Amino acid sequence: MFEYKNLKKLLFKLDPETAHGVIGFFLKYGAYVPMALNPFIKRNFVADKRLEQNLFGKTFYNPVGLGAGFDKDGDYITSMLALGFGYTEVGTVTPRPQPGNDKPRLFRLVEEESLQNAMGFNNRGSFHLIKNLQKHFPFATPVGVNIGKNKTTPEEKALEDYETLFKAFKDRGDYLVINISSPNTPGLRDLQNENFIKALFAKGKEITDTPILLKIAPDMEPKQAIALCQTAVDAGADGIIATNTTVDYSLTPNARDFGGISGALLKEKSFELFKAIAEQMYGKTTLISVGGIDSAEEAYRRIKAGASLVQVYSALVYKGPSLIKQINEGLVQLLERDGFESLEQAIGSDWSN
Repeated sequence: MFEYKNLKKLLFKLDPETAHGVIGFFLKYGAYVPMALNPFIKRNFVADKRLEQNLFGKTFYNPVGLGAGFDKDGDYITSMLALGFGYTEVGTVTPRPQPGNDKPRLFRLVEEESLQNAMGFNNRGSFHLIKNLQKHFPFATPVGVNIGKNKTTPEEKALEDYETLFKAFKDRGDYLVINISSPNTPGLRDLQNENFIKALFAKGKEITDTPILLKIAPDMEPKQAIALCQTAVDAGADGIIATNTTVDYSLTPNARDFGGISGALLKEKSFELFKAIAEQMYGKTTLISVGGIDSAEEAYRRIKAGASLVQVYSALVYKGPSLIKQINEGLVQLLERDGFESLEQAIGSDWSN
């Protein structure tokens, strides 16, 4: 088996988006070669009963999922098993195809093990994703669909885009995620207000019984974030995902003045907001934590704070394909250390002690 640190040296000589495309090629077409894929599944996929949960009517064999943005068009779903993920979130998908923002739009912050992206929901559109989801169905592990409006859709017509996507994916994914928190679509974060949230979930619940979650930005004040999450839950949200990327460029002198930062730089900011939300919302809805998670210890910190599931993206770039296995095996050891017989016993234990 090759060591990722050697491959990383080669990949990091490429433009980040080109490197992503190279890895994506092997993930996409590797799924058609079981003899190549199966050894990696056997090596990396952890299916320990202590990690298993039933959420949204589906079995999650482990709590570590792929965050949205890595697999925008649903090309890598089957190959995510080979990386060890317990579930996958595809997208963000928009009703119509769009190229995204001008390049360059993806940057490595190597010293900080972080990324900065201004991708702008580049994707092939809803029809393309539907076809890909059909190819991979039935899913071996749960698949969520992250949805967003087209850049050219004016704010006053944003609800129409989300309505289109609710209808398109109401029977296609195991859960849906409303993305109104990306910093890379002009005006999108302005939709993070109570009136729009109420209208959005009212429309979604009218169209589908598929669980619908809300993903929020990390740059709100805790009181505002909690109020927004409570509005969403009252309106029918089945869960909250916290958080998206940050536009707090004071986190590093190496930041550009556009796009969102993810990875290790986001870790504490994301955790603190998640913790504030969980203190009020734990037990009321399903909570998913994302942002800077790069180890079993960090995943466990989010779980004890109330996260039923966690998501990883940027850390995968820096730590490689063995990361998810390391997190899941580490979680089992941490559960044993603390005397928990299952992950479910550890979830929210910070608030029950």
